Amino acid sequence: MGIDHRKVNKRIRFTDENNNPLANRKIGIRQTNHSFLFGCGAFDFIPYVYGGDENYKEITESWLEIFNYATLPFYWGGYEPEEGHPAKDSRMKTAQYLADKGVKVKGHPLCWHTACADWLMNYDNATILKKQLERIDREVTGFKGVIDMWDVINEVVIMPIFDKYDNAITRICKEKGRVGLIKEVFAKAHECNPDAVLLLNDFNTSINYEILIDGCLNAGVPISAIGIQSHQHQGYWGLEKLMEVLDRFSHFGLPIHFTENTLISGEIMPPHIVDLNDWQVDEWPSTPEGEERQAKEIEEMYRTLFSHPLVEAITTWDYKDGAWLKAPSGYIRLDNSRKPSYNMLKKLVKEEWWTNGSVTTDENGWAEINAFKGDYLIEAENLQAKANLIDDTELVLALAAQN
Repeated sequence: MGIDHRKVNKRIRFTDENNNPLANRKIGIRQTNHSFLFGCGAFDFIPYVYGGDENYKEITESWLEIFNYATLPFYWGGYEPEEGHPAKDSRMKTAQYLADKGVKVKGHPLCWHTACADWLMNYDNATILKKQLERIDREVTGFKGVIDMWDVINEVVIMPIFDKYDNAITRICKEKGRVGLIKEVFAKAHECNPDAVLLLNDFNTSINYEILIDGCLNAGVPISAIGIQSHQHQGYWGLEKLMEVLDRFSHFGLPIHFTENTLISGEIMPPHIVDLNDWQVDEWPSTPEGEERQAKEIEEMYRTLFSHPLVEAITTWDYKDGAWLKAPSGYIRLDNSRKPSYNMLKKLVKEEWWTNGSVTTDENGWAEINAFKGDYLIEAENLQAKANLIDDTELVLALAAQN
């Protein structure tokens, strides 16, 4: 598969504010953002933006050099450790900061059995479900216009049989059934923001997830996109598995988001570990050999996913090494220096898959643009206009004088 579907081939007539054609003029075409969502976990923005911790300044600035899509944490236990006291201010301020930088923000997740609020265990199942739906209303309504994308429910394949510890969400999933609970939480999220992008998200890429999605769609669940996690601490999936997963989940015809991707640059986790959280180590160093391997694997994965027409987003989970399980899974090292994977991805996103050039108009102000889909600044001497180029339809674009 090629990447022509990631570009527009568009005729544009350039004029001034009075609709006079800019004839035989050189027009600068400068991309400012991608339509494709190149994402990364953005948890480090919270202590910087909300907490004012300057130690995170360098991290956030290098993050913004590549990514246009951020995942912020809404784990119920951490977001509302005491009932009635959610951490809305920290998330809102951080989300607004990111949005002002041209970054789309996703909240993760609205419903999950892990990292759940312990105080929910004080209630019966009917009340737990009621409070879960109220939480969805509060978050989806409260952040509307700032966060319009949500992982609505997380890891449902395992949810009703999760047995590591008792928790409120597993209780109601056992009672309602997987599809029953998914239908309730999606209906509430969709009701609160009909225009929101709503994801079902899971690490389980077996046929069990396919069956679950099929059941949800047959039940009328308004799934906007299929979320696929790919934490590859035990080694890179490889091209064959990646293509196999894409082929199986493509038959639904829904957009696909790779929501949580990790590839490590150190020693591979042993294959006998079933739950990645069970691998507890004192340190997990990145190595030069591992960093070169990580960069090559990430490049192959990104090129494969970017070429697939149903893939809309790729999110790397850890920006910095050591963020989860002390794994060397980031684009930057513990000292904030940039790894080969950082330099490679920045070159792809901001050079190879980026349009920055010029065209010359004809005597009627027309020119043909071939460019990656996204946002642009269009310039002709002292005239400027902003444009969102996402399809091949003809466009008349008026440029205005700048003060």
